Amino acid sequence: MPDPVEPGKGHARRPITQLLAGVARNDTDLLAEEVPVAVHYDGQPFAVMMASPADLPDFAYGFSLTEGRAGPDDIVAVEERAVLEGILLDICTRNPASGDAPAERPLPGRSGCGICGTRLLEEVVKHPASVADGVAIDIASLEFALAALQELQPLNKATGATHAAAWATADGALVVVREDVGRHNALDKLIGAMLRDKIDPQAGFAVVTSRASYEMVTKAAVAGIGLLAAISAPTALAVDLARDCGLTLVGFARPGRQVVYSHPQRLQNREPLSR
Repeated sequence: MPDPVEPGKGHARRPITQLLAGVARNDTDLLAEEVPVAVHYDGQPFAVMMASPADLPDFAYGFSLTEGRAGPDDIVAVEERAVLEGILLDICTRNPASGDAPAERPLPGRSGCGICGTRLLEEVVKHPASVADGVAIDIASLEFALAALQELQPLNKATGATHAAAWATADGALVVVREDVGRHNALDKLIGAMLRDKIDPQAGFAVVTSRASYEMVTKAAVAGIGLLAAISAPTALAVDLARDCGLTLVGFARPGRQVVYSHPQRLQNREPLSR
């Protein structure tokens, strides 16, 4: 399990006035940063995302895969540099698009909305290919991962304003945790870290500290993840997509209670694991 760390990039301190029992007191507070990140491919603009300015190379790999722009073997380098307006993330690929035309689907900034900038209805809902069977896990393993995740979100602990996405092995041991102000960004960062570390997506499961919208299911399925557990509710479309692509979707994941919305065969209730 990764050790808890102090928050690095992604937070800023601001002055506040705190009211305690009607008495005002000047203080400071740690706030989550939300920075415009311009995503370019081979110098051409593709998207501007509002994101936490940490683990951006991971984000570059995960976003490229889940947006259908480039696979991990297509990426040669990721160049990150600060500009006046935010951060420029230029992703260099093996086969740059010819000409000076911009990418096909430029997206304006977003940290929560999944369809902003989409021009056609058929671009909104992508139907990912079916995921492989993967492994079945114990309910105890899921509960162990959920409990461990609470201690491995330093940015959220400091600010209370970020989401996390985590990868766990089949026995519930957390391997990778990524945080971001946007739930989609956190999942993209997790997927990117898994790609870069060559983690087999069929060897475990993912946990997210958010609701399970259709984009979260799509991103997980594109990455080959067979089981996605969310601490909040899924949407109806997310459930429909999960059923169609063979992904096990768990919502309201809590100690002692889980709601399985699709393909329950991957979540089993055997004897609790001794830790």
